[in-house]
Amino acid sequence: MNMYLFVYDLMQFCGHSWIFTNMIIRFMTFGKDSVADTFHSIGLVMRLCQLLSVLEILHILIGIDKGHLLPRFLQITERIIILFVVINSQEEVQGKYVVCVLFFLWNLLDVVRYTYNMLARMDIYYLPLTWLNFSLCIPLYPLSVLAKGFAICVSLPYFESFGTYSIKLPFPFSFSIYFPYVLKMYLIVLFAGKYLIFQRAGSQHNWDALATKIKSLLGLSQTLTLSATSPADHCRKVHHYLF
Repeated sequence: MNMYLFVYDLMQFCGHSWIFTNMIIRFMTFGKDSVADTFHSIGLVMRLCQLLSVLEILHILIGIDKGHLLPRFLQITERIIILFVVINSQEEVQGKYVVCVLFFLWNLLDVVRYTYNMLARMDIYYLPLTWLNFSLCIPLYPLSVLAKGFAICVSLPYFESFGTYSIKLPFPFSFSIYFPYVLKMYLIVLFAGKYLIFQRAGSQHNWDALATKIKSLLGLSQTLTLSATSPADHCRKVHHYLF
C-alpha cells in the first residue's frame, strides 16, 4: 500500500507542479493578459487533480492513510464546490483575478504537501521541507478561504442574471430553489466552519511548549548527530521530536 500511496502522491505532484509552473511561465511571458485564459489553459488538469483527490477520503476510511477525515473531507468538498459549481459553470468568472489567486494558493500548498508526502512514504525527512509543509499552511489557508469567499461573491451577479442551478418546481409543489441564496448560506457556513477549525487547531497546539522545543532544537540536533547513522536518520528523529 505504501507504494500505491507513493504513486498517488507522485501523480498529484506532477499535476499540481505542471499547473503551478504553467501559471508562473504564462504570467512572466504575457503579464496581466494571461489572467483572461488561465482557466482555459489549466482548467482540465486542475479538475482532474481535484477529482483524483477524492481518493484521499477513501484512503482514510479504509485505514491506509493516517490523516484526519473531517478536515480532509471539508477541504476536498470545498474545492470541488468552488471549482465545479462556482467557477466552471460561469464563464464570466473564469477570467477574474481571484481565480488565478485561488489556483496559485491551492497549487503552491499542494506542491509542497505532495512532495513532503512522497518523501515521507520512503521514510525520508528534510527539515527545511518539513518546516515548510507545516508552516506554509498557516498564512496560506486563511488566504485561500478569503479567495474562495471572494470568488463566490464575484459569481453571485451571474447566478442571479442567468438563473444557473435555480429550480422552480411545478404545481402542486409550488416550491423554488434560488441558487444565489444557497451560495450565500454556504458562504456563511464556509467562514463559520473555517473559524471553528482554526480555533480548534490553535487550542490544540501548546505554543509555549513548541517554543521550548525550538529553543532546545540546537542542543537536540547536536545530540542526535552523535547517535544518528545518517543525515536522513537525523532529520527523521528531529521530525518525530517536533511533530
